[in-house]
Amino acid sequence: MTFELNRLRVIVLALAMLLTAALVVEVAQPAGAGASTKKTKQQKKKKKKKAKKGPKLGPAGLKFYKPPKTMPKSGHGKLIWQRKAGGAVPLKSAASTKLVLYTSKSISGKTVAVSGSVSIPKGKAPKGGWPVVTYGHGTTGIADKCAPSRNTKGGIADAYISYTDPQMNQWLRAGYAVVRSDYQGLGTPGDHPFLVGIPEGRSVLDIVTASRQLGMHISNKYLIAGHSQGGHAALWAAGLASTYSKGNKLKGTVAYAPASNFKFMAQALGAYTSPNSFSALATLLVRGMSVAYPDIDTSQLLSDEFLPLYPKTRTDCLSQLAQPDSLGGLAPADLIRVGYDRTRMYEILDAQNPAVKTAAPILLAQGTADATVPKLLTDMLEPKLVEQGDKVDYKLYEGVDHGSVVAAAQSDVMSFFEKRLPGGK
Repeated sequence: MTFELNRLRVIVLALAMLLTAALVVEVAQPAGAGASTKKTKQQKKKKKKKAKKGPKLGPAGLKFYKPPKTMPKSGHGKLIWQRKAGGAVPLKSAASTKLVLYTSKSISGKTVAVSGSVSIPKGKAPKGGWPVVTYGHGTTGIADKCAPSRNTKGGIADAYISYTDPQMNQWLRAGYAVVRSDYQGLGTPGDHPFLVGIPEGRSVLDIVTASRQLGMHISNKYLIAGHSQGGHAALWAAGLASTYSKGNKLKGTVAYAPASNFKFMAQALGAYTSPNSFSALATLLVRGMSVAYPDIDTSQLLSDEFLPLYPKTRTDCLSQLAQPDSLGGLAPADLIRVGYDRTRMYEILDAQNPAVKTAAPILLAQGTADATVPKLLTDMLEPKLVEQGDKVDYKLYEGVDHGSVVAAAQSDVMSFFEKRLPGGK
């Protein structure tokens, strides 16, 4: 009995000593030490969470194209947000295609939001990331619904967008990331400055910078390509690249049937006395000029025949505007009001000619049967580029029309790409 009591006393004494030691340790800790430890753990969790956070996910549907009230104020080519592309936008040979909204600079230097898409090849990216082809699309219209990143199969502008898909899929299979700008004001708030060189070129360049913020292993080395309006944009981008996009490295530019020599075409309007689709393109150009140059008064420039249909440039795509019951039913010769002083208009048009200076080589691809951008215009453009000191390879494709030149030139384009910037495959 005495033994059991002694054993119990020993146990109680040991417990008392442990309790006292615990109290001493608690008292010895600095004030707030427990809170500090807790705070440190929370900070670690936040850092871990922040490290895992990727580019911001944009809203679904048309809300994607409406930029937030607060946009990045410094620089340009900043990714605003992204999300998975849908409709007819994803390219079949891509591992992934993203819609992107990014910043650019307008002709006046204002920060604007621009939409577009980014597609990357399948497989593992090479060291340094996927080399890039930034593509300028041909004319679809000025209305927001005409933006390529809003394209749907069989949609109103689909025929003016998807015709280049086979070539872009081949670029992807060769190991090039393909980025496609909608251009400023096309899909996003504000009017699109159609065929105004500086904003088009900046749009084509800034999407390269923005794409590298997606975390998709995209290189800063790139090529530019573009058809028709996009050929014009491609050349302007090449001319701006060295000063506007210094963090990226341009290796070459392909311009398929680039729109050019607008002053010459405007002076020749009188020869087009029969109704045709050129009236739609000319009226879109008037809208584009007035967006970038507010001193152009379209109510004074346009004739009474064209003025009633002018608002349609903001609501209809080219496929609609070119119809006989729209602008396509009017003769280009009747576009400009009789007696209008064309001096300022000619000055602005001449300033948009893509006879730029660029250090990277240029491939000009032109079909001899092109009725939209006649061979004569590219014949006039090529020596002007050479006069700037540009290295130009001018290739003609016999019997090829405007829409077919991209496919006809593909073999030459792939050779040009591989020589200047090999693909990542």
